[in-house]
Amino acid sequence: MRSSTKTAKTEKRPRGRPRAYEPETALRQAAEAFWKTGYSGTSLDDISAATGMNRPSLRAAFGDKHDIYVKALNDYWERKFELMHKAFASGGSLAETLMKVYDAALSIYFSGDDQVLGCFVVGTAITEAPGDPQIQKLAADGFRKLDADFEARFKLARSAGELNADADPKALALLASATMHSLAVRARSGSSKTELRKLAQKAVSVMCE
Repeated sequence: MRSSTKTAKTEKRPRGRPRAYEPETALRQAAEAFWKTGYSGTSLDDISAATGMNRPSLRAAFGDKHDIYVKALNDYWERKFELMHKAFASGGSLAETLMKVYDAALSIYFSGDDQVLGCFVVGTAITEAPGDPQIQKLAADGFRKLDADFEARFKLARSAGELNADADPKALALLASATMHSLAVRARSGSSKTELRKLAQKAVSVMCE
C-alpha cells in the first residue's frame, strides 16, 4: 500500500526543473536596466539585479551581455512598431493619424516607473552604433522602416487630396521621423509630456499644410 502511494506521488511530480522566470519579462527587465544607464554603463550584475537571475542563468537563457542587449533591442522595435502600426491603421485624417502615432511614441517614452526613459534606440543604441556593426544595422533598419511607414501614409494622403499634388512624401516622412527623434531626445532631457505633445501638434500642422 505504501509503495502504490509513493508511486502515485512520483507520477504527479512534474518532470524537469520549472523555470523561476518568464523569458519575456526577464528580457524587458534587462532592457530597462540598459535603458536607464546605457549599454556601457550596465553590467551583468546590474542585469542580474534587475531580472533576479544569476549570471549562469542569464547566459543559459539569453547569452552574454551583448546578446542580451541585441535581443532587447529587437524586442523594443517589435513592440514599438506594433503600436505604430495600430496608430497608422486607426483611420481619420492625416493630422489625426500623425498625432496618434506621436501619442503612441510618447506613451513609450514616458513609460518608466521612476524616470523618463525616452526612446530605447536613441538613448542606448546610437552611442554604441559607430563601433558595433550589428547594433548599427538594427538601429538603421528600424529608422528606415519608420521612414517607410510615414512615407506610405503621406502618399495615401496625397492620393486622397489631403496634400498638394506636388507634395513630396519622402521629404515629409523624413521630417516626421525627425520630429519623433526630437521628442525622444527632449523627453530624456526633461521636457514634459504636455510640452512635447504641443511640439508634435506644431510639427503636424506644418506637415499637413
